[in-house]
Amino acid sequence: MAPLVGIKDIAHAAGVSVGTVSNVLNRPDSVSPRTRARVQAEIDRLGYVRSESARQLRVGHSRMVGLLVLDMGNPFFVDIARGAQRVTRAAGLGVMLCDSEQDPAEEADYLSLFAEQRVRGVLLTPADATGRTVEMFRRHRIPFVLVDRVAEGASECSVSVDDVTGGALAVRHLLDAGHRSIAYVSGPPGLQQVADRRTGAHHALNEVGLTRDALRELPTERLDVAAGRDAGARLLGLADRPTAVFCANDLLALGVLQAMFAAGVRVPEDLAIVGYDDIEFAAAAAIPLTSVRQPAVTMGRMAADLLLEEIAAQPDGSDHQHSTIVLSPELVVRHSSLGAR
Repeated sequence: MAPLVGIKDIAHAAGVSVGTVSNVLNRPDSVSPRTRARVQAEIDRLGYVRSESARQLRVGHSRMVGLLVLDMGNPFFVDIARGAQRVTRAAGLGVMLCDSEQDPAEEADYLSLFAEQRVRGVLLTPADATGRTVEMFRRHRIPFVLVDRVAEGASECSVSVDDVTGGALAVRHLLDAGHRSIAYVSGPPGLQQVADRRTGAHHALNEVGLTRDALRELPTERLDVAAGRDAGARLLGLADRPTAVFCANDLLALGVLQAMFAAGVRVPEDLAIVGYDDIEFAAAAAIPLTSVRQPAVTMGRMAADLLLEEIAAQPDGSDHQHSTIVLSPELVVRHSSLGAR
């Protein structure tokens, strides 16, 4: 492997001082155009790459933003990352993308890693419902913004979607179609999104005079297709099978759809299905999936904007006002729920 080219190598090749090369890299306007062109030519010829670790030691922080999500296997979080990256790259920052896998211990480890790497800020979808890991991270005084989670206090920014309204939209749609026995494939009980969508479902039931018992909950350990298939198998085993199912995300809904297809249960004639997130795969499913749409790319972009504002207010952040942004969900109706009772 060829040795790395250093700033001294560039200075020697261009016949200038190390300080001049440093000025070309960091303060190009302070160097004459002729000298700057000569130094840049040697940089290009020798393939010099800046030492980020050296720069980080000098200034005390990196040029990276941390992004920690619950599940990179879920296209919803990919879209959040896409929106955030557009903003951070325009600001000259990179993104360090990590996956907590819905595990609070993994979340704590990654937050410690972000602190060790002196990231400029963090975009975070918390896995720990208690907030302990976030509270520990707060001590490092690194700016962070919650994504897909509402900030409970005034000590941080957040960008989320109104999941209570989203849950109500999903179940109200099924009720309007005549369903009165509905299952909720809910996901891990500790996630706030799961609880909020359940609350919205209960609101919709209450509107038509039904009690909470009309919603049969099937919790899962994860929010993925395999967990949805498992929930679908449990649903098939119920003696009094519900006529409709609302799933806490689209991956669960796709898993339920697979289980129904394998068992010969017709969707939506025998079972209506509604998902949540409206990922790309929802519309592309064998039976296009009705879903509650979250503007994921917009969420990522807005969260990154808030983070950059807080970074700009450093070091003490006294000029920064924390913002709580709650976006509205939208029901997208497709074939999976169109069978009226």
